[in-house]
Amino acid sequence: MLAVDLDPADLATPDKWVPAVRVARLLELSARACGHTDFGLRLAEYRRLSTLGPLSLALRGESTLRDALSLLIRYEHTYNEAIRIRLVEAEGLASVRLWFEMGEPAPSAQAEELAVGALHGIVREVVGSRWQPLAACFTHDAPDNVDTHHRLFGGRVHFGHDFTGLVFYAKDLGAANILAGAEPVSHHDEMFDSLAAPRGVTTTDRVRDLVEVLLPTGRCGAEEVAHSLGMDRRTLHRHLAATGQTFTSTVDLVRAGLAERYLSNKRYRLTEISDLLGFAAPSAFTRWFRRRFGDSPSKWRARRTELPAG
Repeated sequence: MLAVDLDPADLATPDKWVPAVRVARLLELSARACGHTDFGLRLAEYRRLSTLGPLSLALRGESTLRDALSLLIRYEHTYNEAIRIRLVEAEGLASVRLWFEMGEPAPSAQAEELAVGALHGIVREVVGSRWQPLAACFTHDAPDNVDTHHRLFGGRVHFGHDFTGLVFYAKDLGAANILAGAEPVSHHDEMFDSLAAPRGVTTTDRVRDLVEVLLPTGRCGAEEVAHSLGMDRRTLHRHLAATGQTFTSTVDLVRAGLAERYLSNKRYRLTEISDLLGFAAPSAFTRWFRRRFGDSPSKWRARRTELPAG
C-alpha cells in the first residue's frame, strides 16, 4: 500500500474514497508478491452484495435482473468513480461490458477480473446460485493459471477479447429477483434518498452517449447531435452551458474516455483508434492526445505496464 501512496490506516475507514488508479496498481503488486495471477478473482469470491453499501439494499427492491443491472449501471459512480458499465443486447444475447477510465496509464487486469468476478457474484445473488454466463471475456492475455477462472465461470472463458465482461442469454434479463421483497418499500425509498443522483438522466448525458455513437461515423457535429435529440443547435448549447460545458468540451471528454479504453486493449492499432475517435488522420489524433494526456499514445500505452517497486 505504501508503494502506491495508500495509507494502511485508511482500511479502518470503509467509506473513505481512494484513487482508483492506486488501487489498480496495488492489486497488480499484490498479485506479483503472492505469486497468484488470479489474485483479483480470489478477492472477488469474498465480495457480497452488501459490499455496495446502501445500493445493495436498493437492488433488493428491483423486480428482475434487468432492473437490478440498470440500477447498478445508473449508480456506478456511487461505488467506483472510475468504472464504466454498459448493457448490450443483440440477436438473443446480452453482455454486460465494463472498463476503467482512470485518467492515467495503469495496469488493470487484476482490477478488471475483480470487477467481473464481483459482477458474476451479484448476478448469482439476484437470480440464484445455479446461474452461469455463456462466457466471461477479458481483453488481456490469458494468465499462466486459469483454474480459478474456469471454476467460477464454468469453463467458458475468453482472453484477448474485444471487451471485458459477461455474456449470457438475453432472456435471463427477465429472471425474477429472488431478493425482491426482502426490504419494506419505504426503506428502499430512504436508500435512494441517501444516494447521489443517478447518471444517464440529463441532456448532457444523452449528448455524451450520442457523441460516443457518432464519433466513428465522422458525422459527430453539434447539428447532428441536436437533431437526434429533437432540438435545435442553440437549445443544445444552452443545455450544455447550464452544466458548464460546451459541445467541444463534451466531445473532448468523450474522446478522452474512449481513448483510454481503446489504448488499454492492445487489439486496437493506433490508426484504428484514430478512426474510432473521429479524427481525420492519425497525426491529428496524436497531437490531440499529447495535449490531453501529456504523452504520445504509444508511450502512454507502454507505460500501462509500469509498476513501482513492491
